[in-house]
Amino acid sequence: MTLGTLVLMIGAIALVLTLVVGQILKGHKSYLMTFLQNFTGALFIFSGWVKAIDPLGTAYKMEQYFTEFEYTFQESWMSFIAPMFPWLSSYSVSFSVFMIVFEIVLGIALLLGARAKFTSWAFLILVVVFTFLTGFTFLTGYVPSDVNFFEFGKWGPYVETNMKVTDCGCFGDFLKLKPKISFFKDIFLLIPAIYFVFRHKDMHQLFSKRTRDIIMAVSTVVVLLYCLSNYAWNLPHTDFRPFAVDVDVRTTREIEREGSNVQVIGYKLTNKSNNEVVELDYATFMKEFKNYPKEEWEYEQIQSEPEIEPTKISDFAVETTDGTDVTEDILNDENYHFMIVSHKLYYDEKSTSKTINDTTWVRDSIVSPDTVIFVNNPSKVTPRTITETEYLWDNDFQQRYIEKINPLAEAAEKDGYKIYSIVGGATSEMIESFRHATQTAYPFYSADDILLKTIVRSNPGIVLWKDGKIIQKWHFKKLPGYEEIKAKYLK
Repeated sequence: MTLGTLVLMIGAIALVLTLVVGQILKGHKSYLMTFLQNFTGALFIFSGWVKAIDPLGTAYKMEQYFTEFEYTFQESWMSFIAPMFPWLSSYSVSFSVFMIVFEIVLGIALLLGARAKFTSWAFLILVVVFTFLTGFTFLTGYVPSDVNFFEFGKWGPYVETNMKVTDCGCFGDFLKLKPKISFFKDIFLLIPAIYFVFRHKDMHQLFSKRTRDIIMAVSTVVVLLYCLSNYAWNLPHTDFRPFAVDVDVRTTREIEREGSNVQVIGYKLTNKSNNEVVELDYATFMKEFKNYPKEEWEYEQIQSEPEIEPTKISDFAVETTDGTDVTEDILNDENYHFMIVSHKLYYDEKSTSKTINDTTWVRDSIVSPDTVIFVNNPSKVTPRTITETEYLWDNDFQQRYIEKINPLAEAAEKDGYKIYSIVGGATSEMIESFRHATQTAYPFYSADDILLKTIVRSNPGIVLWKDGKIIQKWHFKKLPGYEEIKAKYLK
């Protein structure tokens, strides 16, 4: 689905609702106001709903924004703001749920005409926030990699790869929008938002005030529980991500890699001193590139569009702790096997110091009538202090492996099925410490944490594979017993 198709569908729904409201409330003040209420209300309900299906996806997107804001403000005269963003990032899931619930309930309020003045201002504020986020994403395309966002005089031509956040997540994983499109969408929404603030008295109102308040209160509770059910207690009931159940990852990865081959069809050259831009096709560039020395010009490739738009499946790569690639081993395993996915290991660190002795040895010889014997004798002992890191593992997270994962692993391995764990952002020392703490015998691998977040929305999450295909996925809280899995899936 494209944004244009979505807008037409929501517009059609809004038109029907407007006609219905016109028949029910024959004395309402403005068909334009009613249509805009219905259109923006339906849009917010839909965009909030596709995010409510996967609240962690929105939380991860907010983490990206907070990280970029920290870096951006840290390198500016407003560096005092930067420490706030890591703190905000630690509450990204809570912010995600709040924003999703607020967006959906606000959409319902617009349809009902509930608390018109408050709803109008709330809608304007939320649209301004969305516009700021999408605007930041889009405008970073004008900021070279070695330039801070606030150094406006050093901005250059728009380069898509300069953007810090690749998409705004406005419609979750259901519909990916280019940042430029998202930004102009929010600019457009500012028009009805401002109109609502100045003309909120013209809003239609359905039912009585008491009934509207009851609907709003019930909606808030229902949406909140719905969000929690899609990440805290279980996996999202609908999976819009590439690694969905029944997806043949191996085949899809091969197709994407073959179809995503792009060719360099030209070059965009930017003069470093006066920002003059010259675009040359590939053949011309090869003849004239000597006229554009790299000391004076920045080179940017102009590439052809890929035949197939790549997804995160193209980035699927797994390594052992010593750096050996095991991706093909996983994708080509024809038997059932269990992948335990943890995008992050939860722990605290404690540094301890201890003294060790460095000994200098001297080699001496002992001569006897028959032979010469060489021996090493200590010459000098020098004490040295070293610092060791001790990992204090989060008990709740540790118990997820001990109580949920390990019993499954033991039963599966007895039946000859392979089981392994993949973690993100962990060193080999951390992994060995965690294996010892959880008494796990199966191997641990490493992968990109964003990739692991995309595969399954649970930490840890369990994925059953066979011959490069995802058979089933489970949240650790909803993991069935091995015998149930065996009877239902291992056939």
